[in-house]
Parts: sequence; structure tokens; C-alpha cells
Amino acid sequence: MEKILVIGSEGQLGSELSLALCQKYGLENVVCADIRNQQEDNVSRIFERLDVMNVEKLDWILKEYDITQVYHLAAMLSAKGEKYRKFAWSLNVDGLLNVLDSSVKHGITKMYFPSSIAAFGNETPKNLTPQNSYMNPNTVYGISKLTGELWCQYYFEQFGLDVRSLRYPGILSYKTPPGGGTTDYAVEIFFEALKTNRYTCFLDPNTELPMMYIDDAIKATLMLMDAPKQDIKIRTSYNIAAISFTPNELAQAIKKHLPDFEIDYKTDHRQLIANSWPKSIDDQQAHTDWQWKPDFYLQKMVETMIDGIKNLE
Repeated sequence: MEKILVIGSEGQLGSELSLALCQKYGLENVVCADIRNQQEDNVSRIFERLDVMNVEKLDWILKEYDITQVYHLAAMLSAKGEKYRKFAWSLNVDGLLNVLDSSVKHGITKMYFPSSIAAFGNETPKNLTPQNSYMNPNTVYGISKLTGELWCQYYFEQFGLDVRSLRYPGILSYKTPPGGGTTDYAVEIFFEALKTNRYTCFLDPNTELPMMYIDDAIKATLMLMDAPKQDIKIRTSYNIAAISFTPNELAQAIKKHLPDFEIDYKTDHRQLIANSWPKSIDDQQAHTDWQWKPDFYLQKMVETMIDGIKNLE
């Protein structure tokens, strides 16, 4: 039986991915770890407090629980990373190296590292950004993710560590608040629409970005990790895609359910970050190698977000 460690288990992705892993492998076979406290609705899970910079504690967890697979999700996101540059670099890169080294030392059979569309840059083709393209990220987050991709490939080639990775687009979820990313508006807008019937967006109305509902992000992650080793052709990070839309298009989709909703725009520093990112992603390699296909498109995602937030009340 696999023994799973999820580092960063209390974040937007980690909270729901760890639940999916518990459902798949059993509560007794998944260890959740985070520098933050465990969420109250997940108290039945095995939980360890972990700062990923603490190698001694990391090694102890891997040995104590006989871990076989590691999902390393701890990171500082794009907008927040620009405020705390050196700390973001240390957490995102040195933290990853700690996990890579410990995984090799403890014979981990499989490891997961999330990358991002932030790894692309201004010189990357914006429409249907290809799997293999020129990459010149201009944020600490993007630079750290591109660096992380290369380190993962290096550890696979040099040590045989089976590291797998996805370049996530913006992820939408109503259960856990986003954590300081440039695509956060696409989550905030739903909460404000239901609470106040209006939202002030920090991006331009026509800023098109790739997005994905969290159920698809989890589905893609599990599909990638379940794929036979010989089918994994990309050892940096796979492009994956689901939906691309602008704030205006999202607002119009919301108005179909909430006709009185109004949106205005006041751009800030995050606009420059968004301008450097792709508008849409070519993920044919993931389709070919491990049969990736999303389930959620714009209208289904909007309906799911609205219904989910209403049920939180």
C-alpha cells in the first residue's frame, strides 16, 4: 500500500487534493503536513506541522510513516512573491531542493511538483502556448517555478527520482481562499457577487488568462501520477488547459445567474504580471501521453461556484 505525504496540505489546492488522496488510499495512508494549523473540517486526517525548510522534521516524517509518494505543494504565489522576493525564492526553490534530496535519501518511489503558467513570459507565444517554448518569466514566482522544473528533470536524470509535474493555470475553488495569486480575481468575484452584487477587478476587462476548476486540477494530478512511468515523456512539466476567459466574459457569465451583478475595474501591479502570461495553452502532449481531458468549461464552472458558495452559508 502506498503511503502518501502532502506538503502544503492546507492551501487552496492541497486541502482538496489531500481529501481526494484520502478517499483513494484511505485516511490511514495519507499524511498531511503544513506550516499552518490543520483546518477544522479535516481533523480526522493524520497531520504533522512542517516547515519545509526544516529538513530534520521532513526526514523524520518520511521515515516515521514509511512514505512512498510525496506531493510537494508548499510555495509562495505570484503577487505575494513580488512583495517578499527573497523569502519566496528560498521557500520555492530551497524548499523544493530539500524535498528532492530527502526523497532520494529515503527511496521515495514517486514525487509530485506543481509548476505554473507563470513559468512562461513576455516572449512566449500567447495563444495556444506550446509545450516546448521560449520561457523568460518576469516574476519571482515564475522564475522559481521554471527553476523548479529544471531541478526536477535533473533529479530524474541524475538520480532516477520519478518526479512528475503540471503547469497549472489559474485554479478556481470556493472551499479554500486563494493565496496571493494574480488569478485570484476569478475566485473573489463570486464571493462579492453573492455578497454585495458588485466587484472591483484588479485586472483589465479584456485580460484573457487560462483557468481551471479545482476538480479538473485534481483529476489531472491524479491521472498524471497514476500513469505508467514509461508514458511520462515530459520531465520538466506538462502543459494542461481547460478554460480561457477575460474578467468581462466571466462577469457576463455570472450575470446570467445574478442579473443585478455589476463590475468595475481598477488595475494594479498584478496587471503587468498577467500581461506576461499566456492567453491559452496547448496541452496536446498531456492528451497524447496520458489521455488528459477536462470536465469543466465556463458555464458549468460558474454554476458550480455559485451553488457551492451558497451552500457554505
